[in-house]
Amino acid sequence: MNREKRREIFERLRAATPHPTTELNYSSPFELLVAVILSAQATDVGVNKATAKLFPVANTPQAILDLGEDRLKEYIKTIGLYNSKAKNIIATCRILLEEHDGEVPDRREKLEALPGVGRKTANVVLNTAFGQPTMAVDTHIFRVSNRTGIAKGKTVLEVEKKLLRHVPREFLHDAHHWLILHGRYTCIARKPRCGSCIIEDLCEYKEKTES
Repeated sequence: MNREKRREIFERLRAATPHPTTELNYSSPFELLVAVILSAQATDVGVNKATAKLFPVANTPQAILDLGEDRLKEYIKTIGLYNSKAKNIIATCRILLEEHDGEVPDRREKLEALPGVGRKTANVVLNTAFGQPTMAVDTHIFRVSNRTGIAKGKTVLEVEKKLLRHVPREFLHDAHHWLILHGRYTCIARKPRCGSCIIEDLCEYKEKTES
Protein backbone atom coordinates (compact mmCIF):
# COMPACT_ATOMS: atom_id res chain seq x y z
CA MET A 1 0.00 0.00 0.00
CA ASN A 2 1.40 3.40 -0.96
CA ARG A 3 1.55 6.64 0.99
CA GLU A 4 -1.25 8.35 -0.94
CA LYS A 5 -3.68 5.52 -0.30
CA ARG A 6 -2.90 5.47 3.42
CA ARG A 7 -3.43 9.23 3.63
CA GLU A 8 -6.80 8.96 1.90
CA ILE A 9 -7.87 6.16 4.28
CA PHE A 10 -7.15 8.25 7.36
CA GLU A 11 -8.68 11.37 5.83
CA ARG A 12 -11.94 9.46 5.35
CA LEU A 13 -11.82 7.95 8.83
CA ARG A 14 -11.19 11.42 10.29
CA ALA A 15 -14.04 12.94 8.29
CA ALA A 16 -16.41 10.26 9.61
CA THR A 17 -15.24 10.56 13.24
CA PRO A 18 -13.37 13.85 13.79
CA HIS A 19 -12.71 13.37 17.51
CA PRO A 20 -12.39 9.66 18.30
CA THR A 21 -11.56 8.41 21.77
CA THR A 22 -11.68 5.28 23.86
CA GLU A 23 -15.09 3.82 24.68
CA LEU A 24 -13.93 3.24 28.24
CA ASN A 25 -15.41 5.74 30.70
CA TYR A 26 -12.86 7.65 32.79
CA SER A 27 -12.21 11.11 34.21
CA SER A 28 -8.51 10.92 35.17
CA PRO A 29 -5.34 9.14 34.06
CA PHE A 30 -5.67 6.83 37.06
CA GLU A 31 -9.25 5.87 36.22
CA LEU A 32 -8.15 5.19 32.63
CA LEU A 33 -5.26 3.03 33.84
CA VAL A 34 -7.56 0.94 36.03
CA ALA A 35 -10.14 0.63 33.25
CA VAL A 36 -7.54 -0.52 30.72
CA ILE A 37 -6.12 -3.09 33.17
CA LEU A 38 -9.66 -4.41 33.63
CA SER A 39 -10.35 -4.45 29.89
CA ALA A 40 -7.94 -7.29 29.09
CA GLN A 41 -10.07 -10.13 27.68
CA ALA A 42 -13.20 -8.17 28.57
CA THR A 43 -15.54 -5.82 26.73
CA ASP A 44 -15.52 -2.06 27.24
CA VAL A 45 -19.25 -2.27 28.04
CA GLY A 46 -18.58 -4.78 30.82
CA VAL A 47 -15.73 -2.69 32.23
CA ASN A 48 -17.83 0.48 32.17
CA LYS A 49 -20.60 -1.26 34.13
CA ALA A 50 -18.11 -2.27 36.83
CA THR A 51 -16.28 1.06 37.05
CA ALA A 52 -19.59 2.95 37.17
CA LYS A 53 -20.00 1.40 40.63
CA LEU A 54 -16.32 1.34 41.63
CA PHE A 55 -15.13 4.85 40.77
CA PRO A 56 -17.73 6.77 42.84
CA VAL A 57 -16.45 4.79 45.85
CA ALA A 58 -12.73 4.61 45.05
CA ASN A 59 -10.98 6.36 42.16
CA THR A 60 -7.51 7.14 43.55
CA PRO A 61 -4.64 4.82 44.47
CA GLN A 62 -5.12 5.49 48.17
CA ALA A 63 -8.88 4.99 48.04
CA ILE A 64 -8.51 1.62 46.30
CA LEU A 65 -5.84 0.54 48.77
CA ASP A 66 -8.18 1.52 51.59
CA LEU A 67 -10.90 -0.51 49.90
CA GLY A 68 -8.69 -3.59 49.95
CA GLU A 69 -8.39 -6.50 47.55
CA ASP A 70 -11.43 -8.45 48.75
CA ARG A 71 -13.82 -5.50 48.52
CA LEU A 72 -12.32 -4.51 45.16
CA LYS A 73 -13.16 -7.96 43.85
CA GLU A 74 -16.80 -7.42 44.73
CA TYR A 75 -16.94 -4.48 42.32
CA ILE A 76 -15.15 -6.20 39.44
CA LYS A 77 -16.27 -9.83 39.84
CA THR A 78 -18.37 -9.61 36.66
CA ILE A 79 -15.17 -9.15 34.65
CA GLY A 80 -13.03 -12.05 33.46
CA LEU A 81 -9.83 -12.80 35.41
CA TYR A 82 -11.03 -10.51 38.19
CA ASN A 83 -8.95 -12.22 40.87
CA SER A 84 -5.61 -11.56 39.18
CA LYS A 85 -6.75 -8.12 38.04
CA ALA A 86 -7.67 -7.12 41.60
CA LYS A 87 -4.27 -8.29 42.83
CA ASN A 88 -2.49 -6.32 40.09
CA ILE A 89 -4.52 -3.16 40.70
CA ILE A 90 -3.77 -3.23 44.42
CA ALA A 91 -0.05 -3.74 43.73
CA THR A 92 -0.09 -0.96 41.14
CA CYS A 93 -1.76 1.43 43.58
CA ARG A 94 0.93 0.71 46.15
CA ILE A 95 3.71 1.43 43.64
CA LEU A 96 2.04 4.62 42.43
CA LEU A 97 1.91 5.91 46.01
CA GLU A 98 5.41 4.79 46.98
CA GLU A 99 7.27 5.74 43.80
CA HIS A 100 5.17 8.29 41.91
CA ASP A 101 3.41 10.40 44.56
CA GLY A 102 0.11 8.79 43.62
CA GLU A 103 0.31 9.99 40.01
CA VAL A 104 0.25 7.89 36.85
CA PRO A 105 3.65 8.23 35.12
CA ASP A 106 3.79 9.43 31.51
CA ARG A 107 6.79 7.33 30.50
CA ARG A 108 6.55 3.89 28.93
CA GLU A 109 9.19 2.15 31.04
CA LYS A 110 7.59 3.33 34.28
CA LEU A 111 4.12 2.28 33.14
CA GLU A 112 5.29 -1.15 32.01
CA ALA A 113 6.91 -1.67 35.42
CA LEU A 114 3.43 -1.61 37.00
CA PRO A 115 1.73 -4.99 37.66
CA GLY A 116 -0.86 -5.81 35.02
CA VAL A 117 0.47 -3.20 32.59
CA GLY A 118 1.92 -4.49 29.34
CA ARG A 119 2.94 -2.65 26.20
CA LYS A 120 -0.62 -2.32 24.86
CA THR A 121 -1.98 -0.92 28.14
CA ALA A 122 0.92 1.51 28.37
CA ASN A 123 0.27 2.66 24.82
CA VAL A 124 -3.41 3.34 25.55
CA VAL A 125 -2.55 5.42 28.63
CA LEU A 126 0.27 7.30 26.89
CA ASN A 127 -1.97 8.14 23.94
CA THR A 128 -5.33 8.76 25.55
CA ALA A 129 -4.30 10.32 28.86
CA PHE A 130 -1.12 12.10 27.80
CA GLY A 131 -1.58 12.74 24.08
CA GLN A 132 1.48 10.83 22.92
CA PRO A 133 1.46 9.37 19.38
CA THR A 134 1.46 5.67 20.23
CA MET A 135 -0.26 2.63 18.72
CA ALA A 136 -2.05 0.29 21.10
CA VAL A 137 -2.40 -2.72 18.80
CA ASP A 138 -5.23 -4.95 19.96
CA THR A 139 -6.96 -7.73 18.01
CA HIS A 140 -9.05 -5.20 16.06
CA ILE A 141 -6.08 -3.09 14.95
CA PHE A 142 -4.01 -6.18 14.16
CA ARG A 143 -6.82 -7.52 11.96
CA VAL A 144 -7.61 -4.23 10.21
CA SER A 145 -3.95 -3.39 9.58
CA ASN A 146 -3.27 -6.76 7.99
CA ARG A 147 -6.56 -7.15 6.15
CA THR A 148 -6.55 -3.70 4.55
CA GLY A 149 -2.82 -3.66 3.87
CA ILE A 150 -2.21 -0.50 5.90
CA ALA A 151 0.48 -2.24 7.94
CA LYS A 152 1.02 -5.96 7.50
CA GLY A 153 2.87 -7.92 10.16
CA LYS A 154 2.99 -11.34 11.80
CA THR A 155 3.25 -10.00 15.33
CA VAL A 156 1.60 -7.21 17.30
CA LEU A 157 4.92 -5.42 17.72
CA GLU A 158 5.67 -5.62 14.01
CA VAL A 159 2.29 -4.09 13.16
CA GLU A 160 2.78 -1.39 15.81
CA LYS A 161 6.16 -0.38 14.41
CA LYS A 162 4.89 -0.34 10.82
CA LEU A 163 1.90 1.81 11.78
CA LEU A 164 4.16 4.30 13.52
CA ARG A 165 6.34 4.40 10.44
CA HIS A 166 3.63 4.54 7.75
CA VAL A 167 0.70 6.49 9.22
CA PRO A 168 1.03 10.16 8.20
CA ARG A 169 2.13 12.20 11.19
CA GLU A 170 -0.97 14.40 11.34
CA PHE A 171 -3.12 11.30 11.96
CA LEU A 172 -0.87 9.54 14.48
CA HIS A 173 -2.55 10.80 17.63
CA ASP A 174 -6.00 9.47 16.72
CA ALA A 175 -5.10 6.62 14.36
CA HIS A 176 -5.38 3.78 16.85
CA HIS A 177 -8.87 4.92 17.90
CA TRP A 178 -10.04 5.05 14.29
CA LEU A 179 -8.66 1.59 13.58
CA ILE A 180 -10.21 0.09 16.72
CA LEU A 181 -13.62 1.56 15.90
CA HIS A 182 -13.33 0.41 12.29
CA GLY A 183 -12.45 -3.10 13.41
CA ARG A 184 -15.16 -3.18 16.06
CA TYR A 185 -18.07 -2.03 13.91
CA THR A 186 -17.19 -2.44 10.20
CA CYS A 187 -14.15 -4.62 9.53
CA ILE A 188 -15.36 -7.26 11.95
CA ALA A 189 -13.63 -10.60 12.35
CA ARG A 190 -15.99 -13.20 10.90
CA LYS A 191 -17.56 -11.28 8.03
CA PRO A 192 -16.37 -7.74 7.32
CA ARG A 193 -19.09 -5.30 6.25
CA CYS A 194 -17.31 -4.31 3.06
CA GLY A 195 -20.47 -3.09 1.32
CA SER A 196 -20.94 -0.35 3.91
CA CYS A 197 -17.24 0.44 4.41
CA ILE A 198 -16.07 3.99 3.67
CA ILE A 199 -12.61 2.79 2.64
CA GLU A 200 -13.63 -0.29 0.63
CA ASP A 201 -12.17 1.04 -2.65
CA LEU A 202 -8.82 1.71 -0.93
CA CYS A 203 -8.65 -1.54 1.02
CA GLU A 204 -6.48 -4.33 -0.44
CA TYR A 205 -8.43 -7.23 1.10
CA LYS A 206 -9.07 -9.78 -1.66
CA GLU A 207 -12.11 -11.56 -0.18
CA LYS A 208 -14.52 -8.63 0.13
CA THR A 209 -18.16 -9.17 0.98
CA GLU A 210 -21.17 -7.42 -0.51
CA SER A 211 -22.92 -6.66 2.79
